[in-house]
Amino acid sequence: MMNRRLKKASAVLLAMTMIFSLAGCVDQSQGKKSSDSATQTESSTDETDSSKTADKKTSDSKSDKDSSDEDAKSLLEIDDPEEKAAVEAAKKKVQAMKDEPRIIATSPATADICDKLELDLVGVCKSSISQIPDRYKDVEEVGTAMSPDMEIVSSLNPDWILSPVSLQSDLQPKYEAIDTDWAFLNLRSVPGMYRSIQELGEIFDREDQAQKLVDEFTEFYDDYKKKNEGKDHPKVMILMGLPGSYIIATPNSYVGSLVELAGGENVYSDTNQEFLTVNTEDMKTKEPDIILRAAHALPDQVVEMFNKDFAENDIWQHFDAVKNGRVYDLTYEYFGMSATFKYPEALEELQPILYPESDEDTAKAKEASDNAQKKAKDSDATEKYNEQQSK
Repeated sequence: MMNRRLKKASAVLLAMTMIFSLAGCVDQSQGKKSSDSATQTESSTDETDSSKTADKKTSDSKSDKDSSDEDAKSLLEIDDPEEKAAVEAAKKKVQAMKDEPRIIATSPATADICDKLELDLVGVCKSSISQIPDRYKDVEEVGTAMSPDMEIVSSLNPDWILSPVSLQSDLQPKYEAIDTDWAFLNLRSVPGMYRSIQELGEIFDREDQAQKLVDEFTEFYDDYKKKNEGKDHPKVMILMGLPGSYIIATPNSYVGSLVELAGGENVYSDTNQEFLTVNTEDMKTKEPDIILRAAHALPDQVVEMFNKDFAENDIWQHFDAVKNGRVYDLTYEYFGMSATFKYPEALEELQPILYPESDEDTAKAKEASDNAQKKAKDSDATEKYNEQQSK
């Protein structure tokens, strides 16, 4: 158990790391309640100040390093001294524990990372679409990624809760209410995921497993970036569908980062937000070469919504991308809200879409889109979701 001074220092450092939530890898917040009310109060104060600083940093720079001109080593470098100090504090805290840390992963993406790092879990999310690793088939389910059951979470007495940073604003207040620590992982990009992996490896004594994963990415990326060197960058607009509506995915989102990694130029790149609500008239002014359609959730509903809207909303017929037949649906398993280890498959799917160099490429792109639609329709996601909700 940490002494009072060390615990207080850890609280400050971990809260400070939130400053780098948009530029770093692991957003860690010390949420441990304590009989020492000064520690709890100081942690809360630091988090508030950090949020203000984060807003400023967000306005000054992108959430992730630009992947277009850097090698893998540069992309994954963690050089901020405050971030390093926060990770070191968390590492020492774990080392001071008598038993293995009790960890909960609240999303499929974080569960996959824990599986690759060979971490045991006491709680894991459930999903109607994504498959949870077999390692955790007998682990207690704690609800969905967006809505974990905090009663179950609390009953498991976790030492750490791991969640994606995209859900931080919704989940952090809930985590603050229970006696635990948490880390929000930057899964907005593939490099962000691997920087998170490096830090988790250090914190939880899984550095060998983390390094193996990083080496695999380094080999893949340094080879992949040569693939499209010298080619023209097509202008791309990405629609992220929700049941009944859709939003624009920017380069700060995972899907947007994949398109950027592949060399596509996002027509909505001048923003610090992950997603934007934009009307179709504004979209038309951007005149993208390609329109990509992805699903945030319930892909069976989303694909039907897109088909209906593109058929009935006349403005779409005036887009060059529609006229030229360059509207593509993306496979849900590859293009979700969080970075996953299926990014090579995602980039392979994007290749003929962004760079059709032959009739065969054009046919391949259309086939992938048709298959994505079919998988979405056959997913029974809505039915599975309703079944989970009724339990």
